[in-house]
Amino acid sequence: MADSRHRTTRRVWLWRWRSNPLRRRDDIVEAWLLLAVCALAVATGAFVGAATALGVERNLNERRAERHPVQAVVTEDAPATVSATAGAGGQVWAGVRWKAADGSLRTGSARVEPGTDGGTTVRVWLDRHGNVVPAPLDSDDAMYQGVALGTATAVGAALTVSCLGWAVHGRAERRRMAQWDTEWARIGPQWGQRTG
Repeated sequence: MADSRHRTTRRVWLWRWRSNPLRRRDDIVEAWLLLAVCALAVATGAFVGAATALGVERNLNERRAERHPVQAVVTEDAPATVSATAGAGGQVWAGVRWKAADGSLRTGSARVEPGTDGGTTVRVWLDRHGNVVPAPLDSDDAMYQGVALGTATAVGAALTVSCLGWAVHGRAERRRMAQWDTEWARIGPQWGQRTG
């Protein structure tokens, strides 16, 4: 019983591919179009997702290569509590001083743990221009972020292609229904007549 139901379901799904008197040329075109849309959605999603993941990971790795850590001294006591607008993982801003590569002293602001006393040595990150910047992501975090963004863009690209395909399918369905209405208007009245 379940096997015959499965065969019937398969026949219904594949009716456009089987030769039958109700199948039209438009049905065959639509079947190939739907198959092409599915293949295109998968291919587009995979390509866009992989390209995004690699691009994000490469960008984050380049940022990490451009940044370097230095030891800095906190010049003032850091606030003991984090304000609601501070963000950045529960750290607070504090003034810091460090020695540049040319030996000159530089000052700036960096994020430190709340309650850090003035005079404490902390590690800060500098870009190639000597400006204080946030710590870069390590290679594992860069990979995870690349995978997450790549997956999101892959799903978005596949859904976009699928939605476009579904819109084309809907238009084909409306066209087919209009053709059936036209044929029914022509043939329907003849059904009530007796053939002699």
